[in-house]
Amino acid sequence: MSDLTPFPVAARWPAQYPDRIQLYSFPTPNGVKVSIALEELDLPYEAHAINIGKNESWTPEFLALNPNGKIPAIIDPNGPGGKPIALFESGAILLYLADKTGRLIPSDRTRYYETVQWVFFQMASVGPMFGQLGFFHKFAGREIADKRPLERYRDESRRLLGVLDQRLAGRKWIMGDDYTIADISLLGWVRNLIGFYEARDLVGFDTFGNVAAWLERGLARPAVQKGLNIPPRP
Repeated sequence: MSDLTPFPVAARWPAQYPDRIQLYSFPTPNGVKVSIALEELDLPYEAHAINIGKNESWTPEFLALNPNGKIPAIIDPNGPGGKPIALFESGAILLYLADKTGRLIPSDRTRYYETVQWVFFQMASVGPMFGQLGFFHKFAGREIADKRPLERYRDESRRLLGVLDQRLAGRKWIMGDDYTIADISLLGWVRNLIGFYEARDLVGFDTFGNVAAWLERGLARPAVQKGLNIPPRP
């Protein structure tokens, strides 16, 4: 039996299956990246809903796991050398899960690092820009009379969609025929942009045909459909 007692988060959100990977998350674009990967890899895991609407990610127990106070985070009781490992930041978790299983990332070292660069593209560019656009288009930022911030994030989001569209020209997935963590890192964000953020027309999404076709292929995957709703919203 795995011992999770060293982790305060396990006291607040007890594990029913402590031998499994423990996922602490919420179904946001960042959160679902890890649940989708776990489903794709068919790894045993247990999901705990960290309700960000109730600021549960800022509780002392969660901050002991992730000092950045953001979802998702994991504890793998069977980490490197058979010892538990706790990780936060979704990109790092995706890379860890890919390395742990030898799947969802190419074994060729050149293509390996090329995949990682597209994960970083999401983390450093797509996620922050799309998130800010959502704030100024749908949430409190829309009440700001000065529309220059909205226009700035709209234009940058369009540029990033163009980068992605160019990359996907003649490719089924970001890495060609290989579906990888690069696709998983991006799918939720693009879906959120045109769905939850209601910015489809704002960014002219339908002009990015390669991205639209890629998104449709990605959302059709059973593991993606399941992972998008894990953990279920309370």
